[in-house]
Amino acid sequence: MMDNHMQHTQEGADISPEEAMRLAREKDAEDGGRRPVASWDRRVSVVAALWSLFQIYVTVFPTLDAIRLRAWHIIFLFVMVFLLYPASRRAERQGRPAAPGRLDWPIMGAGLFAFAYMILSYDRIAERGGWFAAEDYAVAAVGVLACFEMARRVARNLAWLAGIFLAYAFLGQYLPSALGHAGFTWRRIAEHLFWGGQGLLGVGTGVSATYIFLFVLFGAFLRISGFSAFINDLALTLVGRSAGGPAKVAVIASALMGMINGSALANVAATGCITIPLMKRTGYRAEFAGAVEAVASTGGQFAPPIMGAVGFIMAEFLGVPYTRVMLAAAIPAFLYYLGLIMAVHFEARKLGLKGLSPEHIPAALRVIRERGHLCIPLAALLVIMFLGYTPLYAAAVAILSTVIASWLSPATRMGPRRILQALDEGARGAVGVGAACVIIGVIIGVVSLTGLGLSFGYATLKYVGQNQLYLGGLCVMVMSTILGMGVPGVAAYVIVAAVAAPVLIGVGASPLAAHMFCLFYACLSNITPPVAMSSYVASGIARSNQTMTSLIAVRLGLSGFILPFFFLNNPLLLYETSHPIGQTLWALCTASLGVASLAAGLEGWLIGPCGALARLMLLTAGILAIDPGLNTDLVALLLFGAALILNLRRGNDVPASSNP
Repeated sequence: MMDNHMQHTQEGADISPEEAMRLAREKDAEDGGRRPVASWDRRVSVVAALWSLFQIYVTVFPTLDAIRLRAWHIIFLFVMVFLLYPASRRAERQGRPAAPGRLDWPIMGAGLFAFAYMILSYDRIAERGGWFAAEDYAVAAVGVLACFEMARRVARNLAWLAGIFLAYAFLGQYLPSALGHAGFTWRRIAEHLFWGGQGLLGVGTGVSATYIFLFVLFGAFLRISGFSAFINDLALTLVGRSAGGPAKVAVIASALMGMINGSALANVAATGCITIPLMKRTGYRAEFAGAVEAVASTGGQFAPPIMGAVGFIMAEFLGVPYTRVMLAAAIPAFLYYLGLIMAVHFEARKLGLKGLSPEHIPAALRVIRERGHLCIPLAALLVIMFLGYTPLYAAAVAILSTVIASWLSPATRMGPRRILQALDEGARGAVGVGAACVIIGVIIGVVSLTGLGLSFGYATLKYVGQNQLYLGGLCVMVMSTILGMGVPGVAAYVIVAAVAAPVLIGVGASPLAAHMFCLFYACLSNITPPVAMSSYVASGIARSNQTMTSLIAVRLGLSGFILPFFFLNNPLLLYETSHPIGQTLWALCTASLGVASLAAGLEGWLIGPCGALARLMLLTAGILAIDPGLNTDLVALLLFGAALILNLRRGNDVPASSNP
């Protein structure tokens, strides 16, 4: 059934899956690179498979210390980046041969030499008490410059940003005292960025070498096993027949896949080439269809259980178990997607759209019988983590269980060729985000070396005041959105958290709420103009106006922009265990009503078309209901009830043509 459905959906598609992935590669720092010629493609696949096997081995048998593991991780990254990513995008656009060029080999060799030297010399330097010789500083310079070139090929905006921070380390002594510093020599900077544990080998590379790689690899195994097809068919069986069914399928499928792979642009390209043409044929405008896919795919970066691997970094920063971060993200992510589902539902009712016809809907029992066993790895992952085992152990078991579960049906069985394909795709998928994590080590290193975070926090607190939580949140929102533009989700969060989270904590927010606040806005920069990467890729697939698609995406994802301010002041929506469970459930119910009311007010439709007064009441009720408080909840219920009565009195309920 899925094959027939795929064929049907792609037959009048506006864009092919290959072209969709090309669009994503042009925008995304987590995907892409040059397309190797056949011979080089095989060699890259061999390196990728070896890298994946190496990462699995050092996870199951932890024989390497943290510094050496991170150095080896960077070595593999150098090889993959310089084989996959061209020095210039011009050659790729002109269709020239994709094999590595003359400059690739010496630069890659320099990077490999620097980090191999580090692995061999680390014990020797530690034994002499951290004293560095002249050649150690020279190697550090080579390693830092090589990492900048690696990042430039993968994430140019991020490389430029890291360059600005590095310049600040040298020139900050000339800035005003509020943001300046005493000044540092090159030797001090080299020690901190290259040889220290807070620079290139800091938390970013550490998480990339462990959590991110394994969970990206796990996502690749799920895709190769047929999990994506199962998710699409499952979403069709759940909501395909309802009004605006294809848009709801896009939301559910993108949410389920996004929470696994965590890459917004890759998710837009993978699911959007199917769902966006379906939405357009059903009757949605091209701009609206693209916006739905962009918003749905973006939310996967903060949706449990994997959260695009950002949650693992947050747990490291906060010093709490990952399950705590996962539980904290559950309610906001649910409300975000509920608001999107209600928005597309009200839009469908307003336009009088119907769902898909029964012949295009697979049988639910057949879907579950044929592919339901592919949920076993996810169940195993969650159970193992909640039993108290480490996420790394859970990921390794989940990868193994994916292969075993696939053997339960001949249609999904993973043989040696498909396992090698998963190893290859997993490593390739980790290259972009890995290179980004390495270069943000420069940013984090400069922040920690110069005390920039404290200086910025002091200056901001001096401006907004000690107790101005919402004003401080507004400043951080703007900063998070700007710093997150054109940057992978993981890198965006790490940058924002390093600089902005202390500001929020300083004005009274809890550490968990402050970091979750930074995460939301860093991720939502993917749909925020003027650099709305997810919206632009979705617009390219939908053949729609980019600016209009981005603006509609902001409207559809408005609940995501509002929610952080409410859990910033009252972390009840982050499932604070100190509160009674009944209080949390009540807050969840009223917040659910709030996002639905907000969507109705924005779309201008509840039971039927809403007048100006009813829309104003719905919008006000939505904001008040999201706020966890008894008084605001009661006022919100009264306003919502009044708006409902006004809507019914219009005597213009759902038109007959819009009945599903």
